[in-house]
Amino acid sequence: MRRSSDLQPEIADEAAWWRDAVFYQVYVRSFADSNNDGIGDLDGIRSRLGYLELLGVDALWLTPFYRSPMADHGYDVADPRDVDPMFGDLAAFDALVADAHAHNMRITVDLVPNHTSDRHPWFQAALNSPPGSRERARYVFRDGGGYDGSQPPNNWTSLFGGPAWTRVRDGQWFLHLFAPEQPDLNWDNPEVSADLEQTLRFWLDRGVDGFRIDVAHGMAKPYDLPNMDPRVLGTSGVLHDDVRDPRFDDDGVHEIHRMIRKTLDAYPGTMAVGEVWVTDDERFARYVRPDELHLAFNFRLVEAGFDADQVRSAIDHSIGAVAPSGTPPTWTLSNHDVVRHVSRYGGGDLGLKRARAMILVELALPGVVYLYNGEELGLPNVELPEWALQDPTWERSGHTERGRDGCRVPIPWEGGVPPFGFSENAHTWLPVPNEWHDLTAEVQLEDPGSMLSLYRHALELRKSQPGVAGDELEWYGAPPGCFAFRRKGGGLICALNTSGASVPLPPGEILISSGPMDGAQLPPDTAVWLV
Repeated sequence: MRRSSDLQPEIADEAAWWRDAVFYQVYVRSFADSNNDGIGDLDGIRSRLGYLELLGVDALWLTPFYRSPMADHGYDVADPRDVDPMFGDLAAFDALVADAHAHNMRITVDLVPNHTSDRHPWFQAALNSPPGSRERARYVFRDGGGYDGSQPPNNWTSLFGGPAWTRVRDGQWFLHLFAPEQPDLNWDNPEVSADLEQTLRFWLDRGVDGFRIDVAHGMAKPYDLPNMDPRVLGTSGVLHDDVRDPRFDDDGVHEIHRMIRKTLDAYPGTMAVGEVWVTDDERFARYVRPDELHLAFNFRLVEAGFDADQVRSAIDHSIGAVAPSGTPPTWTLSNHDVVRHVSRYGGGDLGLKRARAMILVELALPGVVYLYNGEELGLPNVELPEWALQDPTWERSGHTERGRDGCRVPIPWEGGVPPFGFSENAHTWLPVPNEWHDLTAEVQLEDPGSMLSLYRHALELRKSQPGVAGDELEWYGAPPGCFAFRRKGGGLICALNTSGASVPLPPGEILISSGPMDGAQLPPDTAVWLV
């Protein structure tokens, strides 16, 4: 059994290392391609660990690399205890873990416990077994509605569009909150929880330091599977929360997280963070009780516009939600499911300027930060041609929703021609824009004014500056469209101006600013740290 003492001494000295860590999300298929098939892989990540160490992050979060038919780019898992040949093998994974630890970075991996692939041996056995069988009991099978069973068992919809039910040959229906290729597991079945525990131990024994739990507010379902409120249909889902939606945030989910926590507690120094799209602070807080998750993703900064009042409200709610449990808040601006924040903030030079300001706000906050690969380069969302779109949302929505591919385009590393060092194969799984030649890591490493240089400087200050300490904030008075807070215990001051005019700076010595300063004035769309 792997223990935290097996790690390098520099990263094994604190069991709660995660409480103020900066994680870096690696979307594996878009990070670096080592075998030139146009798809990123584990050896590609390993080849870029030096860059990640230079950036200054503490841990990596790897998106799914397990065996999968790739109906949802790996979130449809056929074997959760093996590596898909597309990404490498177990030896490549072991080498990545060892090298990451040697670079003083921890490795966390994605778990997908809500559903499996339809190619999973369990589901294939369920299809070949009769209603009421042990094999079907591992999934959510139900008889249909209507006089002949030809209607779905209820009105639940899939997050990817269309109904959440698919009928099989003998007339029963199975539940899939995502694509039909992702049948939901029946978490009332003890076989399901036992299998997840086996998966947890498999990867923990190989040296992983933690897990990100996909759809952590899913899994458990109400026993009677009640219909969705018609007012909720089409307006809620994994990226949107509504207390009237019976598909998510069922009270039974907390017993699952207690099982996960009990397993992790046998491996000191490991942790779990849940993807929890729950906006009610009281219900959100339940996920981080002492016997459940160590951390829960908070998406309020993702949902906030570039507006001082919205950002301050997001910060206050995020800190307040976890304060009773003593759990640190988490912060993120982008991930593989949402439009990149450079584009959300207006795109172009304006979006870049605002994104620079917001990374200083985020890194000044107490708690845990999650960065998404490429944001340190200021990458925007890409408006891909229709022929290139691969997200299942595109097909399931009848070509009305473009899906998430625009935030998943491969990373530009070096050179002047696409795919800019991501691969030697010009035909990458998603096309890389020609205009990204000025956004490569190579170009930005040489430019002290680049987005990458800003990230590196801010991350270094976050670790080295004594003012970046303390779990509480003190808010200062500020002009409309602005705010300023101070970290109690450390004294760092962070000020943000989202108004249209320059405003006086708070008193103090400037440590770092997101853009050029205007004397003793803070310009619009700019943030600054002071002590």
